[in-house]
Amino acid sequence: MTEADAEQFLEDAQARMAKMSEEVSHASWLASTYINVDSQFTEALAVERFTSLAVELAQEAAKFDDADLTPETRRMLTMLKQGLVFPAPKDPKLTAELAQIGSKLQGMYGAGKYCPDQEPGEESSGADDDKGKCYTLTEMGQMMAKNRDPKLLKELWVGWRKVSPPMKPLYERQVEIGNAGAQELGYDNLSVMWRSKYDMGADDFAADMDKQWNKVKPLYEALHCHVRAKLNDHYGDDVVPASGKIPAHLLGNMWAQEWGNIYDVVKDDDMQAPYDLTQLVVDSGMSEKEMVKAGEKFFTSLGFKPLPKTFWERSQFTQPQDRDVVCHASAWNLDGKDDIRIKMCINKTGEDLVTIHHELGHNFYQRIYNDQPFLYKEGANDGFHEAVGDTIALSITPKYLKQIGLLDEVPGTDKDIGFLMQQALDKIAFLPFGLLVDKWRWQVFNGEVEPGDYNKAWWKLREEYQGIEAPVERSEANFDPGAKYHIPGNTPYARYFLARIQQFQFHRALCEAAGETGPLHRCSIFNNKAAGKKLRNMLAMGASKPWPDAMEALTGQRELDATAIVDYFQPLMEYLQEQNKGRQCGW
Repeated sequence: MTEADAEQFLEDAQARMAKMSEEVSHASWLASTYINVDSQFTEALAVERFTSLAVELAQEAAKFDDADLTPETRRMLTMLKQGLVFPAPKDPKLTAELAQIGSKLQGMYGAGKYCPDQEPGEESSGADDDKGKCYTLTEMGQMMAKNRDPKLLKELWVGWRKVSPPMKPLYERQVEIGNAGAQELGYDNLSVMWRSKYDMGADDFAADMDKQWNKVKPLYEALHCHVRAKLNDHYGDDVVPASGKIPAHLLGNMWAQEWGNIYDVVKDDDMQAPYDLTQLVVDSGMSEKEMVKAGEKFFTSLGFKPLPKTFWERSQFTQPQDRDVVCHASAWNLDGKDDIRIKMCINKTGEDLVTIHHELGHNFYQRIYNDQPFLYKEGANDGFHEAVGDTIALSITPKYLKQIGLLDEVPGTDKDIGFLMQQALDKIAFLPFGLLVDKWRWQVFNGEVEPGDYNKAWWKLREEYQGIEAPVERSEANFDPGAKYHIPGNTPYARYFLARIQQFQFHRALCEAAGETGPLHRCSIFNNKAAGKKLRNMLAMGASKPWPDAMEALTGQRELDATAIVDYFQPLMEYLQEQNKGRQCGW
C-alpha cells in the first residue's frame, strides 16, 4: 500500500461519496418537509445505501493503517473512518435496520404532539374546540415562553414527554448496532469514536471540555442563584424553593436549556433592557422572508456573496398548514455546491431573528468552502460550524439594530446590565446543558449506563450540572432524553458547548480586527470589511487543516479559551455577586 495507492483510493472514494451524499440530502429534505410513510421509506433507503458505502470505504481506509503516508493523506483517511455518526457493521441487514431506526425516530419526533384529552397513540377528533386540541412542539414552546401559570407549564412539560417512551427500545437497539460498527472500525465503542474527531485524543478532548466548563462555572452558579431567588419571589416557596434545585418547567423553555424567555421575571424593577427584540421585529412589519433577507444583508456587508436564487425558491421559511414537517431549524447544502437552504417554521420573534443569523452562518460557511475536496467540506471541527452563526448573532447589538433601522437611537450604557442579563439567560444558562447531553450519550455508548438506567442517569447529570429537577417524579418508564431532538435525531451535542465558547473567542478577535475598542458586548462587526476578510479566510479553509490552525488564523490562539466569555460578561458577574450577598447559593 503506497502513497499513490492511498491518493487514488481517496479520489475515487470522495467522488462516490459526493454523489451518494446528494441523493441522501434530497431524500432527507423530503422526509423532513413532508413527513409520511413514503418519504420515510425513501429516506431510510437512501441512508442505508449511503451508510453501506461509507462503511465499505471506512473499512478499506483501514487497510492503509500501516502504510507510510504523508500527514495530509493520513488525515483524510482518518476523516473517512470517522465520517459516520452511527456506523453500521458490514452485515447489510444491520445497515438496513440502522437506517430504518434512524428514520423512524426522526419521524416520531417530528410528528409528535401533545393531546390533553387523549391517550398516546389515539387519533385526534380534529375538532376545533380546545377539547380535541392537540399541541405541536412549536405551539407548546410558545406557551412555555410566555405563560406563567405553573400548573399549565407542568402539564405541557409532562405532555411533551409522552412522545419519547416508545423511542426507547429503538434507541437501545440503535446504540447496539452503532457500537458494533464502531468496533469494526477499530474503536472501543461509539463514545471513543465520537470523542476522537477533534484532532486530539478522546480522553484529552473530554478533559478540555471539563477545563473550559470550570472557567465559566462560577458565572453559571451566580446566575442560577439569582434566577432561583427571583423565581422564588414570583411563585413562592410552594412552587420554587429558596435553596436547592430549580423546577425544570419554570425556566421558559421545554428543556430548561436557555432561560431568556423568563427575563421579565428575573429582571429588577428598575432594570430596563435596551430593547425588546421581538417587539422591534413585530413593529417593523417584516415578513418571515424579510427577516431572512435582513440576515443575508449582515453577511453581504462583510463581503460574502449574496445567497443564490434557488435558496429563496427551495427553503422552508414557515410551517405549512397541510402537512407535518420537522420545524427544528436547520441549514442544508444539498449538492455540496450552491443548493443551500434553511428549514424553519419562522415566528416573528427576536429569538427567531437570532436563529436566522445562526442558520445562515452555516449556509455561508458551506458555500465558501465548496471548492474544497469532499472530505474537507466541513467546519474545522463541528463546533466551528455552530459558532460561526452565533458569532454573527453577537453583533446583533443596539448599534447594529440602529444601522438597519429597527432602533431609532442606541441606548446609553445604563441599560447594559439588562442587555447582559438577557444574553446570559441564554448563553450562560445553556453551557451545562450543552455539556451534559453528550456526557450522557458517552456513558450510554461505553456501557457505563445500562438501558435500565437511561432516565436515572439523565436526571443525575441534569441535577448535578444544571441544578434543576423534574417537576414530577420520573422513572425508567420515561425516556426524557428522547424528548430532545438531538437524541432521536442523532446529532452530536458537544459541538454546541464548543460553539458557545468559540463564538466569544471569535467575537473578541473579530472586534479587534474591526478596530473596536469598547466593551465586547457593545461591539458589532456589521459592515466591517477588515473583520469580514479575516472571517472569510478562516471559513474558506473548511476542514482542510486541523482546527487549531483555523482557530489561529482567526484569533491568533491555538486552543479553546473560555476567558473571552468571562470578559464579555464581567460587568454582569459583578452585579450578580452584589445581588447574591446573603443568599444561599449552590444546590
